[in-house]
Amino acid sequence: MIHAIIPVGLLKCNCSIFGDELTKEAIVIDPGDQIDDIQGVLKRHGLHVKAIVITHAHIDHIGGAAKLKAATGAPVWMNSSDQELYDNLDVQAGWLGMDEPPPRTEIDVTAREGDTVKLGETDFHILQTPGHTQGSISIWIPGENKLVAGDTLFRDSIGRTDLPGGDGRQIIRSIHEKLMPLPEDAVVVPGHGPATTIGREKELNPFLQE
Repeated sequence: MIHAIIPVGLLKCNCSIFGDELTKEAIVIDPGDQIDDIQGVLKRHGLHVKAIVITHAHIDHIGGAAKLKAATGAPVWMNSSDQELYDNLDVQAGWLGMDEPPPRTEIDVTAREGDTVKLGETDFHILQTPGHTQGSISIWIPGENKLVAGDTLFRDSIGRTDLPGGDGRQIIRSIHEKLMPLPEDAVVVPGHGPATTIGREKELNPFLQE
């Protein structure tokens, strides 16, 4: 399985590009910006995009979805509880001092708990992990022993909950109920910053200690 991570945009959101070597299909997670760079990776590996998956509707994660969809025709997956956030990209642009919000696209598929996106023989499982936003999801890929956590779980930290839709108790509950039961050696790819493992965060993350 091809897995390229590109930190994109002003806030260096980790955009993940997964590609199947046999089918040449790809899933792109959180194309927040720098769509030309993302397309460069796709072209280099000869991949065509099957799905665009958004972990949550903050502008740094979804800002480039419309452009990537226009270029590839791939459907966009997002949890519907974040629709209001997505409808207010202009407000979010103001938070970051951006002059103009990027164009929006329709969300094609509502990403729900238990849904699966298939890439070749590999399953990408949707886990609803609200707290950072009400529609936050994480993507568990057991065949790769990887979790794409969005802004729910970071190395030594968790997602901020002081923005609209955030809930501090809820994010802790999501992490303990949905993420901590995963294998301890599972690699966690957070929305920003370096990767970690479930076991490391169980042991060292100060937000997850009793």
